[in-house]
Amino acid sequence: MATDPTTDRPLGSRGDAAAVAGGEPLPTKRLRTRHVTMITLGGIIGASLFVGSANIIRETGPAAMLSYLIGGLLVFLAMRMLGEMAAARPAVGSFMEYARVGLGDWAAYVVGWLYWYFWVGVIAYEAVVGGGMVHAWFPAIPAWLASLVLLAIFVTTNLISLRSFGETEFWLASIKVVAIVVFLVAGVLFALGLWPGATMSVGNLWEHGGFMPNGFGVVLTSVALVLFSYFGTEIAVMAAAESEDPAKGIKQAAKTVIWRVMLFYVGAILVIVTVVPWDELPSPDVIAPFSYVFDLFGVPGAETIMQLVIFTAVISVLNSGTYSASRMFAALAEQGLAPRAVAKRSRRGVPVLAVVASTIGGLVATLVNFLAPSSGIYEFIMNSTGLVALFVYVFIAVTQWRLRSRMTAEEREGLQLKVWLFPWLNVVLIAAAIGIVGIMLLSDSGRVQVLTSVIAAGALVLFWPLVRRGLQRRRAAGIPDGERVPVEAAESAAEQR
Repeated sequence: MATDPTTDRPLGSRGDAAAVAGGEPLPTKRLRTRHVTMITLGGIIGASLFVGSANIIRETGPAAMLSYLIGGLLVFLAMRMLGEMAAARPAVGSFMEYARVGLGDWAAYVVGWLYWYFWVGVIAYEAVVGGGMVHAWFPAIPAWLASLVLLAIFVTTNLISLRSFGETEFWLASIKVVAIVVFLVAGVLFALGLWPGATMSVGNLWEHGGFMPNGFGVVLTSVALVLFSYFGTEIAVMAAAESEDPAKGIKQAAKTVIWRVMLFYVGAILVIVTVVPWDELPSPDVIAPFSYVFDLFGVPGAETIMQLVIFTAVISVLNSGTYSASRMFAALAEQGLAPRAVAKRSRRGVPVLAVVASTIGGLVATLVNFLAPSSGIYEFIMNSTGLVALFVYVFIAVTQWRLRSRMTAEEREGLQLKVWLFPWLNVVLIAAAIGIVGIMLLSDSGRVQVLTSVIAAGALVLFWPLVRRGLQRRRAAGIPDGERVPVEAAESAAEQR
């Protein structure tokens, strides 16, 4: 087996509990297979599909399905690479832990903190959107109050236990999956003229200016937007690491991501552009595309039903975002890359301080939106998370490349999950990420996202020397990576130095 350069131990030698939890005990009640399965199925279904897809269709035409397909293939490559590493060493810290082993502490520090920062921004965004929806339904409830209530509900859900998070996400994801399946079945029947009152509308794919009315360049430009819709698939791998059968869950998540993308995203876009002429699709500010299509089906109360489904998607992301942020924060602390107290888990295996701290981060951003909307701080936070998905995918590709290169032929042969055409697919993913950044630089909004993301990453780099000294104290005290440093031990080692 390849070894961890910071400990000289084989990558898979720490035992299941330690390998997964990084030195902290796992909860006795882990996620069940059905939890991981539904998190895997519903993890990528959010408001970006139910609402945001309209903007891409209106810009790209029927060829929008190509944008979603290309973006989905890139995500599949990243998930396959992550799956190869995770199947060999399940870890809640996921790609952060693998980056530490493959590239060094600095890589784990950068990618881990950026990922945490991304999800804190998502927590704030979903709280604001969810609060706005509640206010629209019940005008007597202020949007800010509704946002705070939603934050309180899901921090509580995550604090109770791992199983509580899994059960909540199971039912929220189930609603999303059922809505998509019903939409796909009804949409196919409608497009083929088999739905009551419908006529065949397959011609909408080419009859309104062609399949690609605005050219292939717009298709590629849209990939940059589509890619961020898919970000969150890695949650399934993190959750699988805390399941009853980590290896099985991880392989399932990595292997099924491609058909999930094809079915839920590409399939849904295909239905929309077939049922509705792309140049007649209303703006999502007027009505969400799924609501509009369901209304064409003649479903009573279609808009109300889809509003509830969209709200479910919003709070589902709020729930899973709190989980992802807290687990990454705890994993950072376990490796000495964050305050060590954050790594402490409750008797139920929940990193309490990590959950609370992550929620407070989202709370601050949420309050800034309501109390100082003209300050630009909230917009900066939202924009500066724009490149995190690309950063993560590049780190995954480079890390898997590095770890595979260290292995012997026998070790490579024994891999439970393997990336094909190594290392050429790694090169494809890295080149695609660079190309997407180049595409983003061609638009004003894209340039803002690139600039603010670079500023956020640069701010992290400024604190790296302090974190590195903390790591040196840990190791001088003889504390293995993945275990918390007793205060007295750290202070004693510092005095000796």
